[in-house]
Amino acid sequence: MPSADSRVLDGRAVAQRIKTELRQELATSINKPVLAILSFQNPASEMYLKAQKREAASLGIGVEPQSLPMSARQEDVKHYLDQWNRNRNIHGIFVHQPMPEQIDPGQISGLLDPRKDIEGIHPQHSVRRFFARARIGSCTALAVMELIEATGVDLAGKEAVVVGHSEIVGRPVGMLLLDKSATTTICHVGTDQAGRLEEHVRRAEILVVAVGRPRMIKGAWIRPGAIVIDVGINVQGGHVVGDVEFEAAKARAAFITPVPGGVGPVTVMMVMKNTVEAFKLQQGA
Repeated sequence: MPSADSRVLDGRAVAQRIKTELRQELATSINKPVLAILSFQNPASEMYLKAQKREAASLGIGVEPQSLPMSARQEDVKHYLDQWNRNRNIHGIFVHQPMPEQIDPGQISGLLDPRKDIEGIHPQHSVRRFFARARIGSCTALAVMELIEATGVDLAGKEAVVVGHSEIVGRPVGMLLLDKSATTTICHVGTDQAGRLEEHVRRAEILVVAVGRPRMIKGAWIRPGAIVIDVGINVQGGHVVGDVEFEAAKARAAFITPVPGGVGPVTVMMVMKNTVEAFKLQQGA
């Protein structure tokens, strides 16, 4: 059973590698991409926006931010998306999630110009992802895959379990794992209500958790030698913690991501990478 040999996956190091590659790519471009970001006035969104603006500035990517109150209406979001869709100087659009409860994310995704959709939530991207043909996908899902690939483990035939089935994490991660020939199970609230979540987690050689419930996954459930990717970001007792009991899980896993410092930094960098990709698509590259 791994313990002292367990490796904490350093998201900052993976993000730095991607950043170096992007900086080299952008160095040869006269024009630089511009990213429009629509955020909402809550602590989590503001923290994410700060990180996005910092990394964009370090790469020479322009940012046009717009922050809306949590009372914002669907029409307010539509106004800015329409404006950015028409603006040829805007190459990427990113809308922070979760959105306020009065806004329908399904409708918002359809309003985006798919060429500028950095998060890959437009239905056109969803269809292409289903057929493994998408050039732009969910930034968080791509970050998860970058961290899994950093382990060097061949995923073919591995038992993979994804806990959470959101459209921007669980579902796209499941599709990406299938693309790597992993045998993939997606668990959700129904799995938990049926009392079968622990059963599935214990079987996982690759475990990805994205539910937003602090320390929901018990360390004792982790299969010895598993790869554990914790996407959750929760504040508990004044500390930021993940969805997995980190210390107990670390004693059993071969690889595990910390919170913070795991998936988060890589996700921010995937926003930048997708912005560059959208810029290239609009340039005909």
